[in-house]
Amino acid sequence: MRTMKALRWWIIGLVTLGAVINYLTRAVMGVAAPTMLQELGIHEKEYGFITSAFQFGIMLQPVVGYVLDSIGLKIGFALFATGWSLISIAHAFANTWPTFAVLRGFLGFAEGSGHPAGMKTVATWFPARERGFAGGTYNIGASFGSMLAPPLVAWSILAFNWRAAFVITGVIGLVWVVLWLWFFQTPDKHKRLSADERDLIATGQEEHLAETGAKPSVWQLMKRRDFWGIAIPRLLADPTWGTLAFWVPLYLSTTRGFDLKQIALFAWLPFVAADLGCLFGPAVVLFLQKRGVSLINARRGAFTLGALMMTGMIFVPTVQSPYAAIALLCLGGFAHQTLSVTVITMASDLFKRSEVATVAGMAGTCGNLGVLIFSLMIGGLVATVGYDPFFVALGVLDLAGAVVLWTFVRNRPVAGRPVEEIPNP
Repeated sequence: MRTMKALRWWIIGLVTLGAVINYLTRAVMGVAAPTMLQELGIHEKEYGFITSAFQFGIMLQPVVGYVLDSIGLKIGFALFATGWSLISIAHAFANTWPTFAVLRGFLGFAEGSGHPAGMKTVATWFPARERGFAGGTYNIGASFGSMLAPPLVAWSILAFNWRAAFVITGVIGLVWVVLWLWFFQTPDKHKRLSADERDLIATGQEEHLAETGAKPSVWQLMKRRDFWGIAIPRLLADPTWGTLAFWVPLYLSTTRGFDLKQIALFAWLPFVAADLGCLFGPAVVLFLQKRGVSLINARRGAFTLGALMMTGMIFVPTVQSPYAAIALLCLGGFAHQTLSVTVITMASDLFKRSEVATVAGMAGTCGNLGVLIFSLMIGGLVATVGYDPFFVALGVLDLAGAVVLWTFVRNRPVAGRPVEEIPNP
């Protein structure tokens, strides 16, 4: 069989496509919410329970990560992707908020495989110098999928109904599973990987990723400062993404007076900005490293820069122009992904390859716990206090996350870890 040039980038492209579908599937609910809630007589408090059920399910990421580390990426990720696709289709047949809550819980569990699988792929397929950009590339899928949701749902509602959007995304997911099973394999088994590229990947791996021995338990991993140094910032940062995906379309409808067409025109823009943030974060790390800053400090510096930009979210409710509010939401999306992709990638900087998916899942649990708490608070309080306090909170939480990152994660040289470079396939 003929080999493929730069196969590792084809692999990460496949993972990125899976991430697009993953986030497209989860974002459909948020965009359909204004129409769906009115048709079914569901109130904001009940909608808060629905979104929180998703976060509860996705908090089980350590289980998902452990499965991926145990049975392997190829079969494990295919099983989870099949699950989320079928569950998405099942949304089309739901009519009550408890039914939606149950489905969202199962959807969250299945879709929780996205980040652990992506991070494990990056750790397995890429040399150290390319890992930041590879992580940023697959994280683009998160914002791109969320970006596609508003026009897709608007088209579905106008052409058919909101239920059709869930069916369409589910079918797309099943098609991707076929592509994944056909094309994905680990570097040691992939028949289309050239000897030169296999050697490039192997020689570029850090020593800590190649360590052998007994796999530590979840409890042992939780005892490490490094874990909490990336998990607590995730807890404080991830509510931004949950707000953009699940609550901003409702905010634009109820507070800014946007109709369905306006939501379709504008609600996807923060996710375009987030795409740019996915690449900006690794670029900042590269910029700092080339000026003599250590890898860990460069990561922490990029996170801090993103946290400072996040303060713009404080002013979303205070500006009079709805278009200025959209611009500030775009700044929030850009800033969030700048810092988010940075802290997510640190799992592969600090932990062994056999631990990466488990650690990424555990940190993801903390992040989604933050989204769960924030969603419950919005659902329970927005009718009385409005959205203003929540935007203020989003503007300051990441500053606290930066303090934790600088305090808990030690700055130390990582064996075999060269300066990251922009990859040259």
